[in-house]
Amino acid sequence: MRSVLRPCLLTSLSMLACTGSDDATASGGDGTSTHASSGADVGASTGLVSTGAGSATSAATESGDSSGGPGVIYDVGSLDGSSGGNVVDCKAVDPMDGVSPCQQQSPPDSFEPDVQWAWLGDGELNQVVTTPLVVNLTDDNADGEIDLCDVPDVVIVAFDTSTSGSRIVALSGDDGERHFTIPVDVDLTVTPAVGDIDGDGLVEIITVTGSTLNGLPGNLVAFEHDGSGPAWTSTSPAGEVGFTGIALADLDNDGDVEILAGDGVYDDQGTLLWSHPEAALVGVGSLPTAADLDGDGALEVIHGRNAYFVDGSTYYTTALLPGFPHVANFVGDSAPEIIVMNPSGISMLAADGTIVWQDQRPTGDPADPETVWLKPGTVHDFDGDGGPEFATGSANNYAVYEIADDGPTILWQATVEDSSGSAGGTAFDFDGNGIAEAMYADETQMFVFDGAGAPLFTTPRWSGTGLEYPVVADIDNDGAAEILVVSNFAPEAGSPAVVAIRDVDERWIQARRIWNQHTYHVSNVREDGTIPQMETPSWTLLNTFRTNSQIEGGAVCQPPG
Repeated sequence: MRSVLRPCLLTSLSMLACTGSDDATASGGDGTSTHASSGADVGASTGLVSTGAGSATSAATESGDSSGGPGVIYDVGSLDGSSGGNVVDCKAVDPMDGVSPCQQQSPPDSFEPDVQWAWLGDGELNQVVTTPLVVNLTDDNADGEIDLCDVPDVVIVAFDTSTSGSRIVALSGDDGERHFTIPVDVDLTVTPAVGDIDGDGLVEIITVTGSTLNGLPGNLVAFEHDGSGPAWTSTSPAGEVGFTGIALADLDNDGDVEILAGDGVYDDQGTLLWSHPEAALVGVGSLPTAADLDGDGALEVIHGRNAYFVDGSTYYTTALLPGFPHVANFVGDSAPEIIVMNPSGISMLAADGTIVWQDQRPTGDPADPETVWLKPGTVHDFDGDGGPEFATGSANNYAVYEIADDGPTILWQATVEDSSGSAGGTAFDFDGNGIAEAMYADETQMFVFDGAGAPLFTTPRWSGTGLEYPVVADIDNDGAAEILVVSNFAPEAGSPAVVAIRDVDERWIQARRIWNQHTYHVSNVREDGTIPQMETPSWTLLNTFRTNSQIEGGAVCQPPG
């Protein structure tokens, strides 16, 4: 019988008792990092399977397309292109004040996934149930600066099934080697945020201490880019943060970053500015995001059914159940809409909070109480028509919806297995043809779906599913996108906690080299981890949510469609 993560975690301190197995152990039992190299050995250990584009058995090359295609296009380097590049220096040059059409495409038949590396754990810290993050933490080329010429790093929260201990771990994006493990217990259900919150040019890692699963909520805490600290710890408890994600934004455009954590908003030193309790559902908190809903330049804090001005006063309130917000422009006017996912289904609000429609349950049995709709979703152009669609799961279905004033209609749906939790998904146009591939990781495997919803690729992963989802970024700065997926409570010994997947010949289009928070929407952070003082509304730039963008010449670009 499959284990169910959230009910087990909420009712027991002994996580192994929930799995029915004690086989999930890391091979790095000496406390050091254990990672597997790329190629067939990793493919065999993880059970990597391709279901439509060839098997992932060949080792990846560093030079791009060996068949004569354009190969890797680097977006860092010198003007003369001596390193293959298009950018004049290693700094973030994109102000995100506009977007040009993307020009690059992969060669034909360029979807042949391969394991780049797999991380088995740091000693007994061998489980992950939060979303992995990507950011530059280390000076890999020893030039005295941490910038976009360095290899990006992967930030995860790894936990130990025997002690309930959990730590932040930083891995190198190119090979999965461990940089450091922060020796402070943090909440294993909270996805941290990374970004430069103090203006020193280096990112911080912000999360929550304690364990809401054990009834011991902690405090907001910030660590330095190298894992040292804490730089500070909040004096106020972190409120309702179980199964949530931290978010960063400069709400009032004053150059100081605010931190959204659970019910509260904090300043850049961890001082609680204000809080509005959002009732938790089955142990799941909120996933707040920030957006300028009224066009006045300042950002509102959005919890889905409710939203607040920068000073904490109410912007709108509704009678909807608590749920997860997603901000995008679906109906073609200048204002965004808010899609809310809650236990009742899918609802859409206008920018002022007016309910346009609510509680739609298009897939499965609408009356089935076992159908789980409290799941984070994804906004992207999935069909190349130039407009956004919305993708989300509902127990044993993953579907992409067209969104209109009169409700959602199913573009396609696929069968998955996630009746236990609230896993999410993402999307990326790996070949640059204008039709994005959808990604979703359920309880037993990760899927990549083509534009019609057929599985293009699957690989085993194991999870009771919290709120985690796969992410896409250029994690090794080689000019091509990679996929990160995490696992927990694996029934087989040695199953990796984190797996990085690439194209066998690195032919995929380049993605940005950052993914800094659960409610990532491209314009909320620059590639160097800087939080914009004036955030470009995401619906005027790419009109996406929880997906990464293609970059060309150091700037985000709009895929054809």
